[in-house]
Amino acid sequence: MKRLHRNHDDSDPSLSDLEDARIVSKALNIKCVPSLTHLMGFFLLSLTLFSVLFSLSLVLRDPPSDSVPQDPSPTKTVFQVKQSEQGLNNDGSDSVILHEDKLLGGLLADKFDEVSCLSRYHSVMYRNGVNGLSENPSSYLISRLRTYEILHKRCGPYTESYNKTVKDLRSGRLSESSDCKYVVWISYSGLGNRILTLASAFLYALLTNRVLLVDPGVDMIDLFCEPFPDISWFLPPDFPINSQLHDFNQNSAQCYGKMLKNESVTSSTVPPSVYLHLSHDYDDQDKLFFCDEEQRFLQKVPWLVMRTDNYFIPSLFLMPAFEQELSELFPNKETVFHFLGRYLFHPTNRVWGLVVRYYEAYLAKADERVGIQIRVFDIGTGPFQHVLDQIIACTLKENLLPDVARTKDIISSSGKPKSKVVLMTSLSSGYFEKVRDMYWEYPTLTGEVVGIYQPSHEEHQQSEKQMHNQKAWAEMYLLSLTDNLVTSSWSTFGYVAQGLGGLKPWILYKPENGTAPDPPCRRAMSMEPCFHAPPFYDCKAKRGTDTGELVPHVRHCEDMSWGLKLVDNHV
Repeated sequence: MKRLHRNHDDSDPSLSDLEDARIVSKALNIKCVPSLTHLMGFFLLSLTLFSVLFSLSLVLRDPPSDSVPQDPSPTKTVFQVKQSEQGLNNDGSDSVILHEDKLLGGLLADKFDEVSCLSRYHSVMYRNGVNGLSENPSSYLISRLRTYEILHKRCGPYTESYNKTVKDLRSGRLSESSDCKYVVWISYSGLGNRILTLASAFLYALLTNRVLLVDPGVDMIDLFCEPFPDISWFLPPDFPINSQLHDFNQNSAQCYGKMLKNESVTSSTVPPSVYLHLSHDYDDQDKLFFCDEEQRFLQKVPWLVMRTDNYFIPSLFLMPAFEQELSELFPNKETVFHFLGRYLFHPTNRVWGLVVRYYEAYLAKADERVGIQIRVFDIGTGPFQHVLDQIIACTLKENLLPDVARTKDIISSSGKPKSKVVLMTSLSSGYFEKVRDMYWEYPTLTGEVVGIYQPSHEEHQQSEKQMHNQKAWAEMYLLSLTDNLVTSSWSTFGYVAQGLGGLKPWILYKPENGTAPDPPCRRAMSMEPCFHAPPFYDCKAKRGTDTGELVPHVRHCEDMSWGLKLVDNHV
């Protein structure tokens, strides 16, 4: 990817510039008359020629880019080059297009210092399409995001409203009705789960007019830029119940499921806070969170504290209370995480540096990029031959990678061959080494050149380590920048990559009994993540039901038959 730099020297022309003008005029056979009028004319001519030559030099320059750009000004130049490649006019209208590209069609607010979070506005340079989105967000979603940002600024940490509700939280009773209400998200589980659950908590906050505040945990501040202008989304260190957040469980007195079980919930007694246990082990009472009747009570509670490792958004789409609002926010149901993810999750400059350096070193110059994300749940030490066989069978069957000639050499034809790069992510290096060696030792039948790369191999998940999670976040983002993607069943790592990239991946079926499945993979119905532990309950009828059969846009997942995912209405 070319990185073009502007010259910031805007100083006035010197006497040497005037001498240059005389030389130029002589070369053009223009008689030089020592008058102020002619002198100014020559001066303007020299500036014009200088401008033309300088513009040409910008187009021809291609400096190495082995670091993250620290000056935001190159962004505009790159955008303009991309627009000229797309045939866009350069009559002034391109500046409007540039602005919309940078803001992802209006999804992002134009109120941030670019240098503090380079990925926010620069990521569009690394994605396909005009603004790198699968489609444009609805005008209603854009409007609601701007409204939320105003609410967050009014109610965020240390504002007057925040201080008042915190005082009530400390006292344990409500003094008066607060004009601000909150969802507190507890940092919990692996990084992929955290990203998916944070998006879920934000959408719930948006639907219920609450402010989302984020437990920073051990590394959230090092991974993600602030998504809202002017005020933080992180819980302050002096938040009254910070020390209790990670001790909350289903037996806590504040747990809403336990309160329902003990029949201690009354409309006349509203506590200042309630704990919502929405993790994979939640019980039938906890799952009543997804019923309108319970939402009417929760709406009165100022502080909702939420722990979850589930992408629970599909079940929000089954709630009548939210149906109309969600339909207006997301006319295409399979774009929910795509838009929320691109709005909320911007890598910090440290992580963005990992993304950019790797992309430009190994991926940028290829004709096609293929991502392969491998997560193995088998017990034992890999690599496993059946998993390798499954990966190769899937990529060959779906024409994602070319086959190789194992019996004879093929001499490539003259001319530059098409190049493909494969970005593999796995805790093990074994699969990468096997596939790399295959394309090194044998020529491809198509004559294509295939490069295989793997950024890291940590051998086992180390969610508690900062650098491990920074690399994991960078690799998710790199996978989202590929043209075609293969993911593993049940893996939230893959869900994040496909959602951010707007990609419908080929999903590797989960192997059983150490055998490669046949067929090895299938194309996903949508780019949406899967809700792994949904409730199977009809709130209105008060009985069990198959929630994957209620509406056309909520289906069972390809990789987990009991899970739920959102699909486009027309699928």
